[in-house]
Amino acid sequence: MRIAAVDDDTLQLELFTHALGAMGHACHTFATGAALLKSLRRETYDLLIVDWQLPDTSGPDIVRQVRQQLAPQLPILFVTHRQEEADIVEGLACGADDFMTKPVRVAELGARVGALLRRAYPPATGGPLEFGRYRFLPETHELLMDGQPVALKAREYELALFLFQNLGRLLSRDHLREAIWGHSAEVISRSLDTHISRLRTVLDLRPASGFAITSVYGVGYRFEAVKPLDAPQEALAHDNNDND
Repeated sequence: MRIAAVDDDTLQLELFTHALGAMGHACHTFATGAALLKSLRRETYDLLIVDWQLPDTSGPDIVRQVRQQLAPQLPILFVTHRQEEADIVEGLACGADDFMTKPVRVAELGARVGALLRRAYPPATGGPLEFGRYRFLPETHELLMDGQPVALKAREYELALFLFQNLGRLLSRDHLREAIWGHSAEVISRSLDTHISRLRTVLDLRPASGFAITSVYGVGYRFEAVKPLDAPQEALAHDNNDND
């Protein structure tokens, strides 16, 4: 998963990077609230870790801005020296999902992060995943469309599955690249665009089929389920045009 952490303590950010990296997550770090909020306007993350006291703002103010303007559903974890009951109440009341105190215990951090991610992004059961006319078989990395197998390369299958599992979410280009190629891989932008274009064609991803990929300028892509125009409506519209 892709996690953003904001804290003015460099050592704390290094701890987050190493601990979360060992858990298989990519951690992006920020020293100020302004830097985090700027990134959130162009990037997407799966979870935020927020300190309370920052050089330019406060953790609660950041959480309120994220909830009101940027990412209402994004899981947020406070990690702070604050530990009074009133602080915990304020932190949760402003929109955070969980609260833990410093010094950070790595096992506890992993447990809380894992719980928030499982709640926000339920893991696949391992069995077939069905989305309308599309059926994913994770055990064999196969995709069936209308019951027929679709010839996809490994990356194309992973990208298609990731998009379907994140229906409705705006995903930045870097988020997609990290999810499919890994956060340490250098993938040119054209490669992602080529994969998206091929999936759009091969899987017939257009409104009439019930799903569509939309490019969001300056950010990335949004994959959405859309309600196709059914046949009776199409026929009625056609008849009305003939009678005009």
